[in-house]
Amino acid sequence: MARLEADADPARWVAVTESFGFSGRRARKRAIGMLLSQANAAIGAAPRPGGRFAAWAASQAVPMLMRRANGRVRAWMWKADPELLVVLAQMQEATPQVRAARAMMPMEYDDTEDFRSPYLGVGEKLVMTLPPDPRTPPFVSYTWDTGTHLVTLSAVCSDRERVGTVLDELDHLARSLRVVDDLTLDESAPTLRLPPSPPS
Repeated sequence: MARLEADADPARWVAVTESFGFSGRRARKRAIGMLLSQANAAIGAAPRPGGRFAAWAASQAVPMLMRRANGRVRAWMWKADPELLVVLAQMQEATPQVRAARAMMPMEYDDTEDFRSPYLGVGEKLVMTLPPDPRTPPFVSYTWDTGTHLVTLSAVCSDRERVGTVLDELDHLARSLRVVDDLTLDESAPTLRLPPSPPS
């Protein structure tokens, strides 16, 4: 089964995917709290008294949900400040419905630039450091179309003034993203794992 992998420097990133127990729990809680507060701000809702509990509960559930995704979803947080930056990578089948949804996105999402990956080829990069709506947090997205799947990496930043300080690291993480396939030779043979081709 195809899955996503990336070379996330553990000195800079805290992996959410498949991290259980105490490892990364505090960082997950802070990052999820940031996302919840950004979502509330986007819809004009006041912070709820139970927001901290919601962030804690979600931080416990997220790794298990990631594991159920069987490698099709990966997530990281900025280690130095988990409330600053959260990154989500995902791979989804390029169905007609998915392509139609992308085609109907607002015009500002058309302002992309080419972004080359040694593993996924040329994709698109969208940087929105100052979204038109001040309630919308800065974000950066990378997208590749493999023909059968869409591979995306999306980052949400909580601080408009600091988003520029992490763009280079986001580019580095995005360039390391790749799709790895498992190939079963026959019913009795073990699974052969094929790494991606090295950059030319």
